[in-house]
Formats: sequence, C-alpha cells, structure tokens
Amino acid sequence: MISNGKVKAYSGQGNLLGSLIAFLITFGALVGSIVAVSFWTFENVWLPGLAFLALYGVAFFLAKEVMGRSDTLEQQDLHREHAQIDAATTSH
Repeated sequence: MISNGKVKAYSGQGNLLGSLIAFLITFGALVGSIVAVSFWTFENVWLPGLAFLALYGVAFFLAKEVMGRSDTLEQQDLHREHAQIDAATTSH
C-alpha cells in the first residue's frame, strides 16, 4: 500500500466493510456460476454455459485483479530495503 508516496505494509485495519462487500460480491459470482452449471442439459447448453463462464470470469477477475495486490509499484520497489541488504551481502 502506498501512503504519502511511501510504501507501507497493508494490515487491513479499518477496511472491514469494504472487504466484506468485495468478498460477498466475489463469492456471489462464484456461487452463481455453480448454480448456472446446474441448469446445464444436453438440450440447453449455451445459456447456462455462457452464464457460467461470465460469472466465473467475474469472480476470478475480482479476486485476482481487484482484491489482490493492486498497487502499481514494481517488485523491486516494494522490497527496496531487502534488495539493498541482499546486494551488500553478495558483493564480497
């Protein structure tokens, strides 16, 4: 997480309502995709199949891209102090 231009550890404090809402939307999309599969028959393939793919894709996208680490820093910028320690120990 970035605060005032500085990288700080994310503890999740004070974000219970936002995290709960994001979880409920993602979990609802996942459960909806499972329910869509229950309507899948040999005569009725396209509508449940497309609904499953759309809902599962939304659930996966939200969990990975929105709720996952969404900062824009590079990996090296996040671990700058560790990189300096590693560089100092491997330079001899």
